[in-house]
Amino acid sequence: MPDNFTAEDFTQQLQTKFRIRFGDERVVELELEEVTAFPPLTDSRGEVERFSLYFYGPSDTYLPQMIYHLEHERMGEMDIFLVPVGRDERGFRYEAVFSFFK
Repeated sequence: MPDNFTAEDFTQQLQTKFRIRFGDERVVELELEEVTAFPPLTDSRGEVERFSLYFYGPSDTYLPQMIYHLEHERMGEMDIFLVPVGRDERGFRYEAVFSFFK
């Protein structure tokens, strides 16, 4: 697994499922709905990659803001800080914001 996934890495996985396991029995699936890239920033230490991911989760399971351990069949395992940003007929919507030096 790379140190930092890029927006392009996630864009290749749009409309696929990421799983969060709670113990041995409970699994919540999130679908990657959108990747929004922002223009890179230039800092004295280099260029900063910035992007947001938007996931949809089930409407009957609310995930509070915190770091979750996600699993994906192609990308492997990763820890991502998710923030609930809305709810509609599809379910709860979550955002993850990435910002790191290239």
